[in-house]
Amino acid sequence: MYRRGSIYWCDIRTTGGKRIKRSLRTADRTAAQELHDKLKHELWKVEKLGERQARLWDEAALRWLEEKGGKRTIADDALKIMALGPYLSGRYLHELTADEIQAAVKKITPGHTFQNRYLSLIRSILRRAMVHWQWIERVPALVQQREPKRRVRFLTRTEADRLLGELPSHLRDMVEFSLHTGLRQANVTQLRWANVDMVRRMVIVNSDEFKNGNDHSVPLNDIAAEVIRRNIGRHDTYVFTYRGSPVTQCNTKAFRAALARAGITNFRWHDLRHTWASWLVQSGVPLQALQELGGWESPDMVRRYAHLSRAHLAEYVGRLEGTKSPTVDPKMKMG
Repeated sequence: MYRRGSIYWCDIRTTGGKRIKRSLRTADRTAAQELHDKLKHELWKVEKLGERQARLWDEAALRWLEEKGGKRTIADDALKIMALGPYLSGRYLHELTADEIQAAVKKITPGHTFQNRYLSLIRSILRRAMVHWQWIERVPALVQQREPKRRVRFLTRTEADRLLGELPSHLRDMVEFSLHTGLRQANVTQLRWANVDMVRRMVIVNSDEFKNGNDHSVPLNDIAAEVIRRNIGRHDTYVFTYRGSPVTQCNTKAFRAALARAGITNFRWHDLRHTWASWLVQSGVPLQALQELGGWESPDMVRRYAHLSRAHLAEYVGRLEGTKSPTVDPKMKMG
């Protein structure tokens, strides 16, 4: 056992020749000695008694990243695992409790939505450790928090015109294009000329760039097509640029300043997609068509816009207009 800075570490070699070198995560010598002795005893039980080897969270997290390397959101998983490091690193999987996991997640992020994403990742890693790797016998019961209803913030046509009038030209093109295609920020900033088909008036987003993992084609209306034409010749590869370089970030100081000048509050760049969807529904576009246009996998994702149009219900309410009250036979009246 030795110190590295103020923290104690252990360097143990088992009778079978395996070397274990790890932090004991404490500056207290007595506590470090207890952990050191406990680790030696557990290693002895594994070798001499054939018990299941105790595995660390770090081992599970690393194996998850290796096995899930092709996962589309693996980079997000890696960021979450890094954030969990100060709380779970060096801990044995079988010792982790639901209370301490949920306490750690609450310290990392306050919002219920993001807490649930962390809990979901941890549960998936632990379930894999139990079912596939057989490292642990059970997974702690992690309780996800009730999430608030998804917000739908969209611009009126007047608000959109005010915003467009306040934006610098490169952001104005990107906002106008977003309002008429519904594409997410990353799909707009990464749009390449190779994915633009002006003959068929559409853009194609490759599966590795689209959220649901499928290829997605977006038809261009007159306004979106005009935005594309305005940017022809500005860059060999990318459609939207600023001073000769591709735009990598839209939610900038310039965008926020334009919102303020336009008198628009409580609005994010992603709300441009909400605006596009809301305008389509208000124009009578069926939810099924909206789902296909927006590339949503589930109908549940588009039901949040259903309240913006009740035209499909008017037919049924209108049937009452032709309904007459039933004639009552006088003989049937109660005296």
